[in-house]
Amino acid sequence: MKPAIDKAKFGSITVAGAKHKHDIVIRLDGSVEKRPKKLSKAIYGTSHVISLDEAQHVYEAGAERLIVGAGQRGSVTLSPESTQFFQRVDCQVELLPIVEAVARWNAAEGRVLGLFHVTC
Repeated sequence: MKPAIDKAKFGSITVAGAKHKHDIVIRLDGSVEKRPKKLSKAIYGTSHVISLDEAQHVYEAGAERLIVGAGQRGSVTLSPESTQFFQRVDCQVELLPIVEAVARWNAAEGRVLGLFHVTC
């Protein structure tokens, strides 16, 4: 069962009553973990571009969709390699400003992953 996101504001996101002051990934089993943005920073020097390494780490077999809360202003993008990876594994990616992504997450059904960038 996927946990509901209670709210997101600049610098934090609250999931099932637990406040996180960092970017997060929500897994298929509903567990929440810190986003491994260092995988993208090592390649691009920023966490605003999701690298292939990070995409492979975030993806779980059987996921149908990845909802990306791309920050307050929608600053996060996928690298071309990440886009190709998600196409190969047949996982739809939705990049949305975080407020829209939260609404989409809370309404989503099926095998959905989440990645939420809480700043920018």
